[in-house]
Amino acid sequence: MVISRPTLKSFGTCFTTNFWLLCKGNINNKHEVAKMSTRGPSSRKIKRVEEGPNGGAGSDAINQQIEKEICQALSDVNSCQKELDKLNDKASNEKNQVESKYNKLRKPYHDKRAAVIERIPEFWANAIITHPQIWMFLDEDDEEEDCLRFLKNLEVEVCDNVVDGFRIKFIFDKNPFFHNAELIKEFHLGPNVEPKKSTSTLIKWKKNVNLSNKLSQINKARMKRGQEKRTFFSWFSDNTDPEGDAIAEVIKNELWSNPLTFYSAPGMEDYDILWEDEEEMMDEESD
Repeated sequence: MVISRPTLKSFGTCFTTNFWLLCKGNINNKHEVAKMSTRGPSSRKIKRVEEGPNGGAGSDAINQQIEKEICQALSDVNSCQKELDKLNDKASNEKNQVESKYNKLRKPYHDKRAAVIERIPEFWANAIITHPQIWMFLDEDDEEEDCLRFLKNLEVEVCDNVVDGFRIKFIFDKNPFFHNAELIKEFHLGPNVEPKKSTSTLIKWKKNVNLSNKLSQINKARMKRGQEKRTFFSWFSDNTDPEGDAIAEVIKNELWSNPLTFYSAPGMEDYDILWEDEEEMMDEESD
């Protein structure tokens, strides 16, 4: 028997009652048990069951008692769920408070890290270019990479109340591409802690080097080949789908959280070997 999705009350009452009566032998033919209608938006319709020889006035009393017990059980479940919802809301609020507290504690270390990173040429450009999800957005002719090599620092600033939002700040040295010293993409969060709105700094491109126009032409060519692909600067300027901005989440939760994971500079192989040797020595000492 195919059963359409019934309302909770009709299913809980009718199915339990009929099944219980069937088990007790009060229905002779199991095929007489409720037939469901799958047509239209109306709730599940039950065909009245004919009483068997063992039925009688007592059946109504039994049905009413079972229905009463089920209704009480559902009411108890609902009460428990309300208490759980209160605890979930409390946990969410406390989690946000803890996150805000530790964001403030992280700030001095982020500032210290930023000062050290400025001593490493093209650090952020290297980390962005080698990130497995971000590098796919870069322009194929390397002009975007050339522009990103002027990126001096990258910062992610979370609001004091974490549910309010965050912003990603790209800080550039003077460069031949645009006049802006900073490019900022900001996300405003909704009540369910998802980005609902985003805004981006208007890029003031220098004469004859507007990468946005060039990237549009590249995308048109890709579209003709069925290979439309976003680029880094097209991502930065696009605010049509803030909730689906996977790149912003990657920058905030991965690249900003630990950029060393993605940094890979020429000649670093020797440092990797030294690090491995040091780990081996520490393992031997622990043994």
